[in-house]
Amino acid sequence: VITAVSGFVLLTVTVVLGQYGWGVTYTSTQVCAFKGATAEIRCTFRYPSTINGRNTRVVKKFWFITHKNNEPVDLKTDPEYSGRVQYQCENNDCTLRITDLRESDSAEYKFRFITNDPRGKYSGSPGVTLTVTGPQLQVHVRRSTVNSYSNWKELTCHNNCQLPDQSSYIWYRNGHKLSSDEQYLHLNTFDSADSFHCAVKGYEIFPSPTVYAPKLPSVSVSPSAEIVEGSSVTLTCSSDANPAASYTWYKEDVINPLIYQNQHFFFSILPSDSGKYYCTADNDLGQKRSESRTIDVKYAPKLPSVSVSPSAEIVEGSSVNLTCSSDANPAANYTWYKEDVINPLSYQNQHVFSSILPSDSGKYYCTADNDLGQNKSESRTIDVKYAPKLPSVSVSPSAEIVEDSSVTLTCSSDANPAAKYTWYKDNKVLATRQKNVYHFISIKLENSGNYSCKSENQYGQKNSTSLSIDVQYAPKLPSVSVSPSAEIVEGSSVTLTCSSDANPAAKYTWYKDNKVLSTGQKDVYHFISIKLENSGNYSCKSENQYGQKNSTSLSIDVQWKSKIIIMNIIRLTLVVLILIPLLVLSLLTRRKKRILLKTEPNEPVEMTEVYSHPD
Repeated sequence: VITAVSGFVLLTVTVVLGQYGWGVTYTSTQVCAFKGATAEIRCTFRYPSTINGRNTRVVKKFWFITHKNNEPVDLKTDPEYSGRVQYQCENNDCTLRITDLRESDSAEYKFRFITNDPRGKYSGSPGVTLTVTGPQLQVHVRRSTVNSYSNWKELTCHNNCQLPDQSSYIWYRNGHKLSSDEQYLHLNTFDSADSFHCAVKGYEIFPSPTVYAPKLPSVSVSPSAEIVEGSSVTLTCSSDANPAASYTWYKEDVINPLIYQNQHFFFSILPSDSGKYYCTADNDLGQKRSESRTIDVKYAPKLPSVSVSPSAEIVEGSSVNLTCSSDANPAANYTWYKEDVINPLSYQNQHVFSSILPSDSGKYYCTADNDLGQNKSESRTIDVKYAPKLPSVSVSPSAEIVEDSSVTLTCSSDANPAAKYTWYKDNKVLATRQKNVYHFISIKLENSGNYSCKSENQYGQKNSTSLSIDVQYAPKLPSVSVSPSAEIVEGSSVTLTCSSDANPAAKYTWYKDNKVLSTGQKDVYHFISIKLENSGNYSCKSENQYGQKNSTSLSIDVQWKSKIIIMNIIRLTLVVLILIPLLVLSLLTRRKKRILLKTEPNEPVEMTEVYSHPD
């Protein structure tokens, strides 16, 4: 079966998918195409002629690469393919044609058809994988194997995507077009300075890499300075070539090659290794020989010895002398070094510390050299004793500290000999120990505070600055309150508050009758004008990254405003109805008293005369 794509033809094997009378047959599972070209992917499909006694007919045919809501999406509806997709369907054949191919079109394409029966749907899976790329050309070189002295070469322009027979090639020699338009270029004569590359006609912007014979190899020697007996020496040969060159090392006056690699190693060079060395670089297009490089092996002095004065314990601030000596002829010149420091310390046989520092601790060595070479002493360790330096406190883990987690405080202080440590919390002693750590197996909220340490040895002591520990924890059980707490009337402003202790601050979710109302950072839920339908059971959930808690429910009963007025009228009426009998009873009682007073016999009245006296 042949799958046609504009710009190439790919020979493929028929792939048949399906069962029980249903099926899709693709002409290929893999298709390769150039950017900007046109691809055609073909298939045939089959289905039962009847389903449940009903004649089957296809009502929809389309190609797809994606799904939406678990249903395949017709490729024509994808805006990325707008105006570039055509379906050429006839009978039970359907061809997908995509023009102006892009790299983003690389995907697996599947065909789907739908029949008039609700269950009569079928997709051909797996589908056809389309790979869109620019021509990825390589020039393969083959040279004559009949005669090693022949200059005959055959170049092949190779591409991962197979091209149609009518495709033409363009060959370039040193950047200039050649007359050949075939896939193969035969060279009977060849200059090693020539370079070649190829391209597919119509796709000149995608040329192959250029192939060429090796350029003049360069030789490097490491170390590049004076070479001393017993040292490691590396000879490296490098040449610009495509295909990559193969290398061979030679020593002059020696017939056989030394090694077939770009590097030649002397792990411990000997005087007999002195001489001239060269290398050759070759590929299928030619060979080049390097210039010779001379190796001259020097002989170093004997192993130098190092002495330290004083030989006893060395304390910060004391005077110390390092002395280097070596048996050498002629007399050696000396250089002092400290390991891990690039530059030399001094160029004398003695190196003097007038007031030694802790930073002077380390390994020291010297070199002795003469006209014949150089030798290096063994290292000598200087261990300077000193009082503790300013300690610092660190916590592990360094991220947020959670209640009940394991936490370790570390006091770091540079001291020699090692310091003894005292731990403090809020300036109160916690513990004194040799170890510089303080460990909480399960840290609690009350362990929050400021921690510091003191480091001390026989030469002095230092106190650190404080480190604050903030223990974080999941929310505690929240409670819900309402404001106002009195009777809630329709139209009034009402605020619900969720109270929960948490660190870090909790996020809150509000519920009404177990249904989510809102989620956010606020712990309040506010009704600007509450309505009757807002009546119900309210609860909240407080949560942070460490956990969550749900409150119990709070019932809100919103009273109808008119109902309140009616109730107040009823209450007032009841009060009036109660007061009227009381008032009537009171009036009747008073009247009865007046009647009783009128019916009693007259009592004598005492008369009192009042006399008026003149002044």
